[in-house]
Amino acid sequence: MKNPVNVAVVGATGAVGEAMLKVLDERDFPIAELHLLASARSAGEKIAFKGRGITVQDLATFDPKGVDIALFSAGGDISKDYGPKFAEAGAVVIDNSSAFRYLDDVPLVVSEVNPEAAKNRPRGIIANPNCSTMQLMVALAPIQREVGIERINIATYQSVSGTGRRALEELGRQTAALLNFQDPKPEVYPVQIAFNVIPHGGDFLDNGYTSEEMKLVWETRKILGDDTIQVNPTVVRVPVFYGHSEAVHIETREKISAERARELLSTAPGIELVDERKAGGYPTPVTHASGNDPVYVGRIREDISHPRGLSLWVTADNIRKGAALNAVQLAELVLAE
Repeated sequence: MKNPVNVAVVGATGAVGEAMLKVLDERDFPIAELHLLASARSAGEKIAFKGRGITVQDLATFDPKGVDIALFSAGGDISKDYGPKFAEAGAVVIDNSSAFRYLDDVPLVVSEVNPEAAKNRPRGIIANPNCSTMQLMVALAPIQREVGIERINIATYQSVSGTGRRALEELGRQTAALLNFQDPKPEVYPVQIAFNVIPHGGDFLDNGYTSEEMKLVWETRKILGDDTIQVNPTVVRVPVFYGHSEAVHIETREKISAERARELLSTAPGIELVDERKAGGYPTPVTHASGNDPVYVGRIREDISHPRGLSLWVTADNIRKGAALNAVQLAELVLAE
């Protein structure tokens, strides 16, 4: 067993922070001291970890000296303010926000795709990609290595947990209201999410795309190390609690058959293939992804509209693999050094 290290979880009371603790426990990550940090509002709460209650501390007054690895999941502003302080104090910061993803001197890493990039971290910070990019990269990296990818056309079907706990509560409340013939009041989303789909994630930009959509463009190129890959994304929020899904259509540089793609994906790390041409022979967020680690891939078929086209369906738990699990896997890479 590796020597235990001191770990801080920043944003410990949030949905991703809770999932990080669960994953650290399940993977038996060697922890000497565990510091749970959040805003002053949550300080003093107790959170159970490995059978004992650990008191949440106020991030603003916490001294990061002595922390070896800091897992951040408290939003971009908090990361910008406190991430560099933890790094300067000697910690390796693994950040789940978009605060540092696009900086040249901060590696953007998916553990199964570009783990070697994690070693080159001059700022002492490693960035976790956006959840929808994360699962896409796990599914596409084996194909990119084999034949190269020219273009990706993607529509996402993103669960409300990606927006946070208030969105989960809003979907539950609205569903109950509608089933009781009451008026659902949107607060988190601009329109009703229950029994609806919303083609909007993030802020609208000048080019007509949203910030959530452009993350898929920028992050794909950085992780795969190829600025020539063209990405055309549409982000859609759907009334699902956990698990993002993606309809993915790619154009490869060289022709690849559906059969060869299936072979590659069946042995790729982090992927579970669910690809039978029958009713139920495909992955869904509820029946497969929710609460589980793999990225599930199915509906693999050659695109009848393009000579080098391939279509596939990808689904994964956005809170686990899309955030918490990858962060812990990056911590394991740091530990292995």
